[in-house]
Amino acid sequence: MCGPHPRRRRYYQIREFQMASSADELESEDPDDEIELDDPAPNQDAAAAATIPERLYDINEADADSKKANLEKLSINEADAWWNQMPLNNLDLSSNSLTNLSPKIENLITLTVLQLHDNALVELPPQIGKLEKLVRLNLSHNKLKELPPDLYSLPELRHLNISHNEFVELSPDISNLHMLEFLDAGNNNISSLPGGIGFLVRLTALLLANNHIKELPSDIVYMRSLQKLDLIKNDLIGLPEDMGLLRKLQCLYIQHNDIKELPSFEGNEMLNELHASNNYIEQVPKQLCANLPHLKIFDLRDNKIKQLPDEICLMRNLNRLDVTNNSISVLPVTLSSLAHLISLQVDGNPIKTIRRDILQCGTARILKTLQDRAQTKDRVGGGAEDLPCSSSAAGSDQSMQQQLPANMTDKYKLRHTRTLAVNSQGLSDVPAHIFKVASEEKVHVVDFARNQLSTLPKGLQHMSNLVTELVLAHNVINCVPPFISQFTRITLLNLSNNLIKDLPQEFGLLNTLRELNIANNRFQALPNGLYELQGLEILVASGNQIKALNVAGLQNLPRLNTLDLRDNNIEYIPPILGNLTNITHLELVGNPFRQPRHQILMKGTDTIMSYLRDRIPT
Repeated sequence: MCGPHPRRRRYYQIREFQMASSADELESEDPDDEIELDDPAPNQDAAAAATIPERLYDINEADADSKKANLEKLSINEADAWWNQMPLNNLDLSSNSLTNLSPKIENLITLTVLQLHDNALVELPPQIGKLEKLVRLNLSHNKLKELPPDLYSLPELRHLNISHNEFVELSPDISNLHMLEFLDAGNNNISSLPGGIGFLVRLTALLLANNHIKELPSDIVYMRSLQKLDLIKNDLIGLPEDMGLLRKLQCLYIQHNDIKELPSFEGNEMLNELHASNNYIEQVPKQLCANLPHLKIFDLRDNKIKQLPDEICLMRNLNRLDVTNNSISVLPVTLSSLAHLISLQVDGNPIKTIRRDILQCGTARILKTLQDRAQTKDRVGGGAEDLPCSSSAAGSDQSMQQQLPANMTDKYKLRHTRTLAVNSQGLSDVPAHIFKVASEEKVHVVDFARNQLSTLPKGLQHMSNLVTELVLAHNVINCVPPFISQFTRITLLNLSNNLIKDLPQEFGLLNTLRELNIANNRFQALPNGLYELQGLEILVASGNQIKALNVAGLQNLPRLNTLDLRDNNIEYIPPILGNLTNITHLELVGNPFRQPRHQILMKGTDTIMSYLRDRIPT
């Protein structure tokens, strides 16, 4: 005997067509009960729906024909019987011409997703508050000025989008949406936020771009789950001094405002992106640099900054620093100690201490110049010991070795940041017990860039099942031990600027590795083990002595999208490289091959790959 027929999912999408006028036309023949009518003919205008068939609001009820069905019909068409249909939970009415919504919407009590964006709605019926199972509601791109009070009683609403409407304020009742995790109210005319908004303690993303907000309410810092805050193009003149209470904040967007001062961000250690361009900021607080050790992107372009503090080097994870169009005349030499800085934008500043031709050569050349100057100061005793990131500031090597273990085993710091990082301290080895303590505190990021390590510390093996990011750039490593294969969770490995000639065959076992940087070493070929990394997405191998490309090996890397082979000794680029369509970013400048020519290389990856494909022998 056959079991019961599986219930069929109910999903309806009604948009961009002349809507059906009868119940028969509304019913779908699709196995998943999804309505998607064909678009009009190319030469005909699309007639967007302005009304909704009444049958829709009773769709969870059995129709007359179903109720009259006899036993014979049921045995033949049991799959279509109304009791075998799943209740409607996803309704998409977007991209029509709806100006209002029927109060009968309350009949669809099983809805969890309601899409009403891109219509002409001027109001919503109070009955929408009856949809107690609603989780996602998208009302963007309408003409709404307010929401019915009943809506704020929805107990399960987690995702609310009211962007691109005509709101001038948010109702204080919005704080009643206790389960809300995402709120987008961008592109309205909101001038202030209501008190009590801080009660949205589950909110992870608050998007308020393109409004007229002048200040943030003090209780916004109670949103302890907030990870993303977007305030682009408002009228802000400042930020709350206690921003640090938003301890989970990761991305802050405050471009195009009227901000003159930045807070210290004490407590915002999780912040990794700070976008503050197009403001009136005059200085970068020294304390800010010390409080943001995980910041990766710092955008300060188009401000009024005259000087960068030496403490900028305390942002040890900084990848991109943009100070374009400011009033900076001197770049601090401490910038050269930032092991991860790959993009430094300084155009539009009256910099007098570095020649223009050096500035035009880009980030690597600028940092090399600053590094040479820092080393010169160190040799001649020109005050380098006063710099916050200099090795001289730590005292002699002997005293440093005595002090470092205590600093490196600060359990609170390790537990809070999940990072073990000691840069520019001249370390030639790291005691095993340091890694044991880090392992106990579940540290997963290890960074010993800019030291004097000649190989990977043996103690690292204590963290082989924890480490996701390992950074050993700018050391004197000449070999990588086979135990590297034991790192079963590693996603990023940076071995750039060392003395490495090869990698162990066991390297191919790192199937979780997504990004590998072996730039500026002594490789004459890409290691064979590398071609076994099925998850590898980014490979940076510039500044080596690589002579030839193994395209067959690269074909074994299905996820590889970035390949940087600049400044090597490659004499020939095989045309079949053009068939690797998964590669979207290819760098080949600085090699002695004749084809493709420099003009082709300058046009970007798409042009290079097309050029190569055109030259594959047929």
